Order: sequence, then structure tokens, then C-alpha cells
Amino acid sequence: MNIDTLLPQRPLPNDQDATGRNFGEREIAYLSEALKSGTLTSTKGRFVHALERTFAEMLGVKYAYACSSGSAAVHCAIAALDLEPGDEIVTSPITDMGAIAPILYQGAIPVFADVDPKTLNVTAETIEAALSERTRAIIVTHLFGVPCEMHAIEHLAKEKNLPIIEDCAQAFLATHRDRYVGTIGSIGAFSLQQGKHITTGEGGIVVTNDEALARRIFLFINKAWGYGDAQPDHYFLAPNYRMSELQGAVGLAQLEKLERAVERRVLLASILTKWLEGVPGIAVPPQPLDSRPVYWRYAIRLDPSLIPDGPHGFAAKLKDRSILTAPRYIQKPAFECEVIREQRTFGKSRWPFTLARPEALRYDRERYRGVYLGLDGVLVIPWNDRLSIGDVEYIARSIIATARDLRRIA
Repeated sequence: MNIDTLLPQRPLPNDQDATGRNFGEREIAYLSEALKSGTLTSTKGRFVHALERTFAEMLGVKYAYACSSGSAAVHCAIAALDLEPGDEIVTSPITDMGAIAPILYQGAIPVFADVDPKTLNVTAETIEAALSERTRAIIVTHLFGVPCEMHAIEHLAKEKNLPIIEDCAQAFLATHRDRYVGTIGSIGAFSLQQGKHITTGEGGIVVTNDEALARRIFLFINKAWGYGDAQPDHYFLAPNYRMSELQGAVGLAQLEKLERAVERRVLLASILTKWLEGVPGIAVPPQPLDSRPVYWRYAIRLDPSLIPDGPHGFAAKLKDRSILTAPRYIQKPAFECEVIREQRTFGKSRWPFTLARPEALRYDRERYRGVYLGLDGVLVIPWNDRLSIGDVEYIARSIIATARDLRRIA
């Protein structure tokens, strides 16, 4: 077989449409039940509550609350800490803006830690270098479904008396030292957006074992209205981040498939890793001994000394083989985006940046060597549980052939 001319027999499954999603009769049945009930608000319905209860049981946590998006989940987690304006939160610059904007909305200052260039995750060492007397919390992002080294980060956080928010948008059922991510820190935030392990289109879930934090998360989702209280009131400033019963119905059906979907992703990733191990110029995703990644995406790293075209050149070659990839994952770190670089927040006020220490707003390139090195070398392969073994072998052969061709050019 000539892999130079090989094309897939069908388009690869895409999680942006039905080819890469596992919707079925259970989702339809639950949606129909919700519609027939005539009750689509979660305050009166059953599906969102069932989703929350089932997810809490799956992770072994006391509290889980569904909300309208992954960004909302992060916002609820931050708001639960009840920070003061100008307080600092140390976080990753390699993440979706939806995980950073909530920091600003709560009047806090995002302070960016460098990352390990191999995983693109923050570490205890990079977090510690970003701490100050104003630090009030740490947000870790388990990028691509690879858990951060939470044991060391947890030790640091306890030493500094800082809560950890785990952004688990890409890491459903990932584990570190046999603990699910999202249950290790003070609060875990999950996303049910279109491309995640399970989806409701948009949606999020927030989990915690802390009763006081759970109370504030629940209130923040509900305009701070004390549902069920003897004399409820709007206790503080908060939005309406509720999930609808239609989302809850789909989410509950999807949750029943989560464990199988994760197992499938892990199995397929192991097959691709076996194909790619030892290929000159290609480094497979890290395989930490104390963690279980769950492969939201399969991220390879390219050696610039062997593949000088880098991720963009490699991606162009794979596109010719009908494999659409994401070179660099994000084109620039979060602190280079206009909202942060130009401090475009509330009108012309620049608030809350006006409350920040000058040092907290320094984004010198040399401070983020891991960030730039990591982004310059990473190529992200789309991944989902609808891929066949044949699809994975086609992806593997295409990567091997592309690496060979680019090495030949070099």
C-alpha cells in the first residue's frame, strides 16, 4: 500500500457534527419526556437535578451543580471564593479565554504562570514563581485531558493556604494518583461544550466537597436567590447561570455513556502512541506513571531540529490527507490577546487592571519560556470516541509519512 497517495475511505469523524458524537435514542427519549412535561426550567424540573446527582455520585463528591457553560462553571468557582477587587489568581496562559474572563468579571487580576513545555500544564514550580502577597487562589488547567502534577501543586497550595480551582473542561474522568481531577482541589469546573467528552452543546458542571463553597456556587447560579430558604432574598450580586431541562435531559443521557467514551479514547490513543513511538522528530503525549490522561485531544510535539517547518507546515501536509489539525493549539498566549494586552474591560476604565501591581502585568517573553517553547512545537490532533481503529491507523501512517517527507526536505 502506497501511503503517499492514501486517503481515508470516509471523512474522519468530527465532534462538531453527528459523525463524531454518540447521540442516540436515550437522548431523544429524555428530551421527549422533558418536552411532554411542559417544564423546561431546572428550578421545577427533574433532569438537571438528576444530572447533578449522577455526576456527583460518579466522581464521589458531595456537591455538583449544573450551569449554562464551561465558562460559567469557572465563573461560579471563582465567585464562590468571594474575593476582594485587586486580589490575584495564578493561572495558565494556555487556556480558553472563557477561563480567564471570569477572573476579571469578579474584579480579580489574572497572574500567569509559565508551563512545562512538554505538557503545556502549569507546575508547582511555575505557580510558586508567580505567587505574591496578593495571591488568593490558583487555577490549574488539565490541558488536553492530561492531569497536572496535582500532588506537588496540592502540597504548595496547602503550604500557602490557597484554594485550588481545577479547570477540568478537557479532562472528564482523568485521574492523578487514583483521584479524579476536579476532586483534588477545592472546586472542580467541567464543560459540556460541543467538542468535549460529553456534550449538551453548551453547559457546565461545578463540583466541591466544601459545604460553604457549595452554598455560594448554588446561589451564584441562581441570581443569589435563596431557593428553599425560609425567607429567601437576593443575597449578593450574581447572574442567572441556570441550565435548562433540555440541556439536562441530553446531559443525563450523555453521562450514561461517559465511561465507555473515555475508555474508547484511551484505547485509541494507546494504538496511535504505539505507531508513533520512536518516529524521528515526533514526541508522543506524556504518559505520567501516576496519572491517567483521557485524551480530549491527542497532542504531539515536533522537534524543530528535524522538522523545521514546525506545526504549521506539518498541519498543511496533513490537511492534504484530509486530517485537519490545530498547529500550536492557540496562536498566542492569553496575555497577548487584546482584552488583556490593551486592558479592554469596562468602557475605558481598564478596571480591574487599575488595581494591579505593575509586576503582575509584566508579560516579558523571557518569563514564559515554557509557554513559547511549548506552543511553537505542539500539533493537536482531533480526537473522539467515534474514530475506528482503521481511522487511527490512517492518522498514524499519515503522520509518519509527513514526518519523513519534511525530514527529507530539511
